[in-house]
Amino acid sequence: MNEKHIEDIITALYDLVQDARSMPLAADKCILERDKVLDMLDEIIAQMPAELKQSRTIVESRAEIIGQAKREAENVIRKAQEEAEHLVSQQVIYEEAKRRCAEEVAQAKAQIANLRKVSNEYMDEALRHTEEAIAKSLGEVQDTRAKFNALAAAQMQRDNSAVEGN
Repeated sequence: MNEKHIEDIITALYDLVQDARSMPLAADKCILERDKVLDMLDEIIAQMPAELKQSRTIVESRAEIIGQAKREAENVIRKAQEEAEHLVSQQVIYEEAKRRCAEEVAQAKAQIANLRKVSNEYMDEALRHTEEAIAKSLGEVQDTRAKFNALAAAQMQRDNSAVEGN
């Protein structure tokens, strides 16, 4: 027989049995050509190890491919989880930095407002002291001027009386 696949040989063997003549008085028994059936069975036996080996190789390859795919999928999932954790961690850090920045800006604004208030109060107090000092000095200048004018007038009167008495 020429090289055929096992399925073809089994199909031919099935057809041979089905087409075989029945034995007289025994419909479930038939007469077959012994050499032809034995040759077909020998060919099946000869091809079976190769086909079984090929089937096993295919199954093992399939199992290996599935295992590799599972490992790759697990790696992808693990990397995705790590990336997600990293992104979440970055988001948490960003949110914390944003919150702290807002707190520091609020504190700086409060300090600026407080410094303005203190500076305004200090300036007002300094100007009030300056105004009081100027007012006091003005009063002293006015008193001194009045005394000077009084002395000058008295001196003029004395000078005029001395000129008239001469």
